[in-house]
Amino acid sequence: MATASAVPKSLFLPNLHYPTTLSQIKIKSLQTPLRILSQESSLSSNGVPIKRNFVENSQSHEMGVKKTHSSRRVVVRSMGSDSSITSTGLSNKVFGALHLLVSLGLILAMDKLLKQAFVTAAIKFPSALFGMFCTFTVLMVLDFIVPKAAAGLVNFFEPALLFIQRWLPLFYVPSLVVLPLAVKDIPAASGAKICFILVGGWLASLCVAGFTAISVRKMVKTEMIPAEPMSKPSPFSSLEVWSWSVIFLASFVGALYYPTALGTSARTCLPFLLSSTVLGYLVGSGLPSAIKKVFHPIICCAVSADLAAIAFGYLSKSGLDPVLGDYLTKAASNPGAGDILMGFLGSVIISFAFSMFKQRKLVKRHAAEIFTSVIISTLFSLYSTALIGRLIGLEPNLTVSILPRCITVALALSIVSLFDGVNSSLTAAVVVLTGLVGANFVQAVLDKLGFNDPIARGIATASSAHGLGTAALSAKEPEALPFCAIAYALTGIFGSLICSVPAVRQSLLAIVG
Repeated sequence: MATASAVPKSLFLPNLHYPTTLSQIKIKSLQTPLRILSQESSLSSNGVPIKRNFVENSQSHEMGVKKTHSSRRVVVRSMGSDSSITSTGLSNKVFGALHLLVSLGLILAMDKLLKQAFVTAAIKFPSALFGMFCTFTVLMVLDFIVPKAAAGLVNFFEPALLFIQRWLPLFYVPSLVVLPLAVKDIPAASGAKICFILVGGWLASLCVAGFTAISVRKMVKTEMIPAEPMSKPSPFSSLEVWSWSVIFLASFVGALYYPTALGTSARTCLPFLLSSTVLGYLVGSGLPSAIKKVFHPIICCAVSADLAAIAFGYLSKSGLDPVLGDYLTKAASNPGAGDILMGFLGSVIISFAFSMFKQRKLVKRHAAEIFTSVIISTLFSLYSTALIGRLIGLEPNLTVSILPRCITVALALSIVSLFDGVNSSLTAAVVVLTGLVGANFVQAVLDKLGFNDPIARGIATASSAHGLGTAALSAKEPEALPFCAIAYALTGIFGSLICSVPAVRQSLLAIVG
């Protein structure tokens, strides 16, 4: 017979073993549910508690809690590490920005001080070229005495060099943007003749420089050695495109409603004209390679700036010419967007000293090819331009204005200042157009001509298309940059020196007629 204390069978669950009497269930009310379940599950089929399992489960629970706390500590430490990494990354970015500002600022300051000194001393020789060779000389002397100091100096200026290399083509655009102002008074027939000289002269100068370099190398039998690897700047990001777009829209609307908000129209138009120029370059740089071969980012850059100027001239009812006049004022007290960009040209030339230093062994090894090619190609460019101009009947003053077509803008303007009655605006425009032709077609032409080594490619490019050609080639072939840089500089130096000789100027004028 069952006792009164028996548990009703209706409370049983299948497949579980329960104690047969209530007297066997002795659970203290203060025990946790976890311990209750552990104790119940530890009872055997005959109702005898198994103490060992209960202790083990209790210990396991305590160990689990310890493990949980341990895991939490790991998580906290991990979060602290992430915070430390984030803080370190931020500090590195701040330090990098300051490093760039200081290194670039020193180069800009050097260029400005040299310009002021040369103007005060009435020296017509380009100050930036003097600065470039001074910098190169200092690096060479340090490399001979304390090599670590020379390497440290180069590393210090590396952020500035990458910045200049990244934006290099942009600094040559202003003369192309204001081209409508430079050519508006030139007859169409004369313009066609100038274009013929420009394109044909570029191709001829490239061939002369390239074949001269190859011929001299065969004569001296100098073997080609690999160039030192050159750093490449970072690509443009979508954030940069959006940022400049916002600047353009805000400044365009502001200038439209408040045309003299910043004091003068040139200063007020500067932000939107500058941002439109930069935007054109960013968009042009992102185009597919097949398109960029015929539509160089510089063209996109100039078109973008001109479209912005046309839109502002139309909406403000001021016309295009005043807006382009504000783009490039050539007045230090009232600079425009073009003046800001062209203000970097001297620093670009100075920065070439570091590229030459990095490749000093290669330049020294191939000095015969470099100097011979530069001298011959420069003489050919000057005298062939004078001769062709006379043969096709181009006006003498226009012919003289385009004589330094293969020399960079700053030096070309110095050369034509030695002659009377020239159109300096035409000089700048023709120089930029020559560089633009070179930038678009130089790689394809070099491949067709079989100029495969960086020496011939670099010398031929710089001797025929100066800075723009150099920028276009070095962007894709950094190993050719030192040869471009030295040929670019020497072409300008030799052209300036030879034209400063009165007998040479008289001979050129005699050929022009």
